[in-house]
Amino acid sequence: MNDAILFAVDEGLARLTLNRPARLNAFNADLAHAWRDATAEATSRPDVKAILIDAAGPAFCAGGDVIEMATTMGSGAEITSLAEVINTGIRSLTESALPVVAAAHGTTAGGGLGILLSSDYAVVGSRSRLGSLYANIGLTPDLSVSAQLARAVGQRRALQLVLQDRLLSAAEAVEWGLVAEAVDAEDPAQEADLVRARAEEIARFWLAGAAVAYGNAKRLVRSQPERTFEEQLSEEARSIGASLATADAQARVAAFAAASARRG
Repeated sequence: MNDAILFAVDEGLARLTLNRPARLNAFNADLAHAWRDATAEATSRPDVKAILIDAAGPAFCAGGDVIEMATTMGSGAEITSLAEVINTGIRSLTESALPVVAAAHGTTAGGGLGILLSSDYAVVGSRSRLGSLYANIGLTPDLSVSAQLARAVGQRRALQLVLQDRLLSAAEAVEWGLVAEAVDAEDPAQEADLVRARAEEIARFWLAGAAVAYGNAKRLVRSQPERTFEEQLSEEARSIGASLATADAQARVAAFAAASARRG
């Protein structure tokens, strides 16, 4: 893993920090490979129960590094290959049974939107702006934007973003359901810190509770499109039975029942 992503694990929480602040954390080859490696490690370690994605500098992620595309990449085939590397990391997150929170301060655009959509809960700042912007430079959506955006906000709203040069405000992103919440502060630097702090608070909430159950709830929702309705019902039944067989669930169910009996 290289310095394009900072990776750390603390008491069950894996933190992945995009670390190309001078380029607004836009993806080049170094960041693409670091992203693939960091997500693989985070989702395979037995001591990790939740994941937080944040970013250094003034923005979350500006997508692909257009300057490097124009100056050092010789063909569309190179772009396709690099996108596939990043896609491997996106699949690691979305297919895992680990809840993922994103702290997306500042601007999120292009492929950065796909990175945000790979989280299960996203926090932004009140100054944040989010959009597609691919067509502005003659490109089409990648990094899961066409796969995940319509699921998140609906097809018509997804088309509004990919067919215009529109950047949503934080309030619009919350209203559309693209992100969960926005925090406010007096200046951008403080706002970025508060976004990161709130995202960590959410992750610690998962870790303090039934972390495995939260992760499997995420897995059920994320994997639902792979199944028919009947198959999904069967998977729900299998999953809740497997959950109840764990010592953690048995203790929590017993505590809930005892508390209910006292109240009754």
